[in-house]
Amino acid sequence: MAHEVGTARAAVRVRAPARLHFGFLDLHGGLGRRFGSIGLSLDAPAIDLTAARADSVTVTGTDLPGLAAECERVRAYAAIAARHLGVPEAGAFHLAEAIPAHAGFGSGTQLALAVAAALAALHGAPFAPAAFADALDRGNRSGVGLAAFVTGGLIVDGGRDDGDAPPPVIARLPFPEPWRVVLILDAGRTGVHGSEERRAFRELPRFPAPEAAEICRTVLMQVLPALVTEDLDRFGSGITAVQRRIGDYFAPHQGGRYASEKVAAALGSVEAAGIAGFGQSSWGPTGFALTGSDAQAQALVASLRARHPDLAYRIARGRNRGAEIGAP
Repeated sequence: MAHEVGTARAAVRVRAPARLHFGFLDLHGGLGRRFGSIGLSLDAPAIDLTAARADSVTVTGTDLPGLAAECERVRAYAAIAARHLGVPEAGAFHLAEAIPAHAGFGSGTQLALAVAAALAALHGAPFAPAAFADALDRGNRSGVGLAAFVTGGLIVDGGRDDGDAPPPVIARLPFPEPWRVVLILDAGRTGVHGSEERRAFRELPRFPAPEAAEICRTVLMQVLPALVTEDLDRFGSGITAVQRRIGDYFAPHQGGRYASEKVAAALGSVEAAGIAGFGQSSWGPTGFALTGSDAQAQALVASLRARHPDLAYRIARGRNRGAEIGAP
């Protein structure tokens, strides 16, 4: 997704998807690239941002959780985007919907890209998401969030080398339309982020090469073929296997395999129900479970609500297209 120079718009609306981060491929890095990721673009939650021409930056929003902090993030990203694009720092932004911050959905990357895309449209400036992500230093470990904005779908990236370019996308596949993702939300917790995340990566021991090799084998020879053949059980069990290896590695910095004890308990019920694919997105606390249909997702949510009423639940689809940039 790269936008050429065009006519400046009086107003624009950007809708950008959340993403799930299923895990890293190679935290060892002995082959010259480190991290590598597998993740999925979702149709919900999402960023819903409108912008109109103005003489300065103003930001408003609907009654969203953490609205003041989200508005401040919009202002900060607008300043960075204006410098990157070479356009005036001016626009009236309105945030109608937001992705929960520090919950495992990649909200920072999506909001930053949405603000930059909107500002570029207002001023008729070209916009290349990858170049802006590099300037912003988003996607510094994972390329899934950037690819979710650009193309959507199930994404595998090849990790970072010693250069500054975002991780290259090495596989992008459509997610089956009937499948659903049950999101398990703990509003009382946030995932590791910022300086705490950087400290975790500094302090954790080097990931064992054989473990990284097994993750890569699982993704290449089980997860991706099962997605193409729409074999949910094999796809889900492969994702769960990756989740367990990665979750146990990060356990010292997030309090266990999962960041939230409540989400961990709910995922225990998911496993007991015979669901093959489940886990935590990124540093959490959001958990997920994969089902083959909306009816199965609805039934699972009803069961989880009865057993774990202090959590919130949402049913999402995989999103097989990137962000929408158009008229308000």
